[in-house]
Amino acid sequence: MTRTIGIYVFDDVEVLDFAGPYEVFTCATRMAAKLTPGAPAPFRVRTVGQRGAMLRARAGLSVFPEAHFGNAGPLDVLIVPGGVVDAERGKREVIGWIAATAPACELVASVCTGAFLLAQAGLLDGQQATTHWEDIDELRAAFPRVRVTGERRWIDNGRTVTSGGISAGMDMSLHLVARLAGRELAARTALQMEYDWNEA
Repeated sequence: MTRTIGIYVFDDVEVLDFAGPYEVFTCATRMAAKLTPGAPAPFRVRTVGQRGAMLRARAGLSVFPEAHFGNAGPLDVLIVPGGVVDAERGKREVIGWIAATAPACELVASVCTGAFLLAQAGLLDGQQATTHWEDIDELRAAFPRVRVTGERRWIDNGRTVTSGGISAGMDMSLHLVARLAGRELAARTALQMEYDWNEA
């Protein structure tokens, strides 16, 4: 089974917040082809923007999404990265798309301040969640129904998963590879990336 991973991208998205998970899942697919030749690819990864237009990630990197809200199609996993999310929180179309897309997904995950967008969409009510250490207090104050903690690198609630900032999104993504396709593939992916995977 090939799962489609959709990574939402937007103006001022933190580069490693989306590029880290993108690299983990695409590298995992390459490693799976080596471990089990001829088997279906475990993941198909695409970036999704609100519109099919160039955007600027944080620090000015140009990013052209591979799909947009109108043609993204069904997603098995939705990943919402962070960065400067104030503008995104105020966009009804963005929050509405996240809220409408989530129920059909096997799981929804956030990196860093992407947790604010999941919370804004009502996906974290009553659940434990985390974000970048610098934003823990703000997340807790803005969404009192979310049980915010800064003591873990990521938190897996089953259908929703949140992680700390930037590199923590890579650890979370490797955790998701292990959960969806096996720990052997996750470990092989981390080795290929020469990344010291923090599994806890």
